[in-house]
Amino acid sequence: MEKLIQRIQKANSLLCVGLDPVGDDAYVARRLAEVVDQTSEFAAAFKPNLAFFLSRENGVQLLKETVQRIPKDIPVILDGKFGDIASTAEHYARFAYDVVGADAVTVNPYMGDDAVRPFVREGKMVFVLSKTSNKSQYSMQNMALTRGGSLAHGVATVACRLDAEIGGIGLVVGATYPGALADVRAICPEQWFLVPGVGAQGGDLAATLRAGLRPDGAGLLINTSRALWQAEDAAATARELVAQINELRAVEA
Repeated sequence: MEKLIQRIQKANSLLCVGLDPVGDDAYVARRLAEVVDQTSEFAAAFKPNLAFFLSRENGVQLLKETVQRIPKDIPVILDGKFGDIASTAEHYARFAYDVVGADAVTVNPYMGDDAVRPFVREGKMVFVLSKTSNKSQYSMQNMALTRGGSLAHGVATVACRLDAEIGGIGLVVGATYPGALADVRAICPEQWFLVPGVGAQGGDLAATLRAGLRPDGAGLLINTSRALWQAEDAAATARELVAQINELRAVEA
C-alpha cells in the first residue's frame, strides 16, 4: 500500500498501465519493452494480465523479464483473478510474489475469505473482484441478497471487513457501471479500487471519477490496456490520459 501511495504522489498519476500482449512472440517481446519504457514516467502501476503470458510457450519467463524491466518504485499488479482454497491459493501467492515479483494480485472471492487471505503479506495488496466491467447475460454479481443489495455489494462489505482485520485489501470495480461504482464507494469509502473498462469497453472516464474518487481526489487506479498497446506513441497517449484524469480529479475534488 505504501509503495502505491508513494508512486502516485511522485508521478501525480492514477493511471494503471495494463499489459495484455497480443501478436507473435517476437513482436510481443519487443512491444512489451517499448510500452514499459515509454509509459513508466506516467504510470502509477503496471498490470500484466497473466493469461496473455501463460498462453505462450515461454510466457512465464517473458512475464518475469517484463516485471524486472519495470522501475522498482512502480507497483506491479499481477492480474490472475486467482480464486481457490487456501492450500492452493498459497501456491498461487508464492508464484505471484516469489517467482514473478509482483506487488499485488487480483483475486476472485467466490470461495470465500480463505481464497483471499493467503495473498495478504506485508507490503502487498490484494484487489478483490466486486463488480467487474464485463457485461454477462447471466451475471451472478447482480443477484439480489435477501438482506438487501446484490452479491457485488456483499463482496464489497466482506472485503472492507477483511481490510479492517488484516489490511491491504482493495477492490476491482469496473468503469462500465458508474452507478455500481458509486454504490461500492459508499460501502467502502476508504479502499483503493482498481478500475478496468475505460476506453475499449466503453467506460466513461468522467463518470468513473465522479462515482469513485474519494474526497481527497485519490482511491482509484484507472486501468488502460489496448489504447496504450496499440498507440503509435505510447508515451504521448499515457501523458494525455494522465492529464485528462488529473483535470477531472481537480474538478471532482
